[in-house]
Amino acid sequence: MLWVISSGVQPASLDPSLSNDMPSSEIMRQVYDTLFVLDSLTMTIKPGVAERYEYESDANGQPTRLRMFLKQGVMFHNGEELKASDVKFSLERAKASPVISHYAAPIASVEIVNDYEVLVVLHYPFIPILNNLAQTVMSITNEKAVKDGGDRYGQNPIGTGPFKFVNWVAGDRIELTRWDNYYGNAPKIKDITVRYISDPATALLELETGGADFLLGVQPQDVARVEADSNLQLIRAMGVHLHHVGFNFRKPPFDNLKVRQAILHAVDTAAIVREVYRGVGTPARGPLTTTIWASAANILPQYEYNPAKAKALLAEAGYANGFTATISTNDNPSRIDAAVVIKNMLEQVGITINIDIVEWAAYIDMLNRGGHDMYVIGWGATTGDPDDGLNIFHTRAFGAPGNRTFLSDPEVDRLIDAARMEINPAVREQMYIDAQKIIHAQAPWLYLLENEHLIAARNNVKGFVINPAGHQPLWPIYFE
Repeated sequence: MLWVISSGVQPASLDPSLSNDMPSSEIMRQVYDTLFVLDSLTMTIKPGVAERYEYESDANGQPTRLRMFLKQGVMFHNGEELKASDVKFSLERAKASPVISHYAAPIASVEIVNDYEVLVVLHYPFIPILNNLAQTVMSITNEKAVKDGGDRYGQNPIGTGPFKFVNWVAGDRIELTRWDNYYGNAPKIKDITVRYISDPATALLELETGGADFLLGVQPQDVARVEADSNLQLIRAMGVHLHHVGFNFRKPPFDNLKVRQAILHAVDTAAIVREVYRGVGTPARGPLTTTIWASAANILPQYEYNPAKAKALLAEAGYANGFTATISTNDNPSRIDAAVVIKNMLEQVGITINIDIVEWAAYIDMLNRGGHDMYVIGWGATTGDPDDGLNIFHTRAFGAPGNRTFLSDPEVDRLIDAARMEINPAVREQMYIDAQKIIHAQAPWLYLLENEHLIAARNNVKGFVINPAGHQPLWPIYFE
């Protein structure tokens, strides 16, 4: 038995078409399979339940037809074999979903050729389509199980993954067991219980005292504590997520570029990484982390820490006497600490800041509605492609798809759309770099840091490799 502690909140549903948060993805990663997989070590696309694929050109010579050949003998946990009909059903559900439809938006239609062959027709050439299909939320579900489960399906999921769902104790734990008919390498551990302890200190104590084997999510302030314990190991790797403070362009004075620039000059982000995040991660320098190809982070001009310049910009913007605003965050301890430090720094240049701490679900709802001034959150290119990281700045992504600054720039939109369809990798890379330069100049975010994954485990836990995109695979784990 592997006892896993998640320091996050328990998910509300394990239905891929309805869940796009980290807690649900942690479990779905173990229960479901995707057509393709983002490799943990290389961040490249590898086969999932689709063993191979071919692109075909349409009447205009454009590669808009993706033919996929499915592995045979892949069994769902209810005993049914995965067929092309399940793929069609899953992709069409994704297209209709209010939560994850942006990942399936390029898909015009899905055609069943035979039981093991599917033809996906795209609206336009969409180069990152394989990366999108590798997302956990694009997992393949069993049509019969979903229809039979109705509204309760998300509490009793059926996948083809290495572990199958056993039990769910609301507010406490989710239990999984090994799927002995798994088509891939069978897990060496038979059972996994994932417990949810929202308090990070309590979660770590449970690991230290032997009540758990594995802790997903160590707080930066606990790194030294883990490293000092001879019974524990700290596993760390840079990720694809970028922690930042976003500004709501729809609310004055954040619709004023000079105000946003003033805030960027007023905050010492290096000090925040050092003091709040205890040196975990690295200071962020652009809209994409350096772990993602086509990142311009190392070539963008930086907004240096300069309170005097911040005051001058505020005066030029008509706010010589400052203003009052609210910075919102969820109850993540590091985000709260960052908000406090930012508040203190901004008050040094005359900006009065209130801090609003909101429960996660209500927090996301508020951000999607645009009911905020400034907010602390993370975002990353979890598909491993720049399109996923930069689409958050597109006009079509307002609200739930991620654009909570409500930045809208025609040239940024054009570059993101063009890059999606560009076959030449060098031209595509330049488009993303150009888009990042425009975004950076508009100052929609105060960059805080590039995320570093921190995971702790008992010393006898072996075989685990961090996936930079998150949604960690637990099935390679074994005990020594």
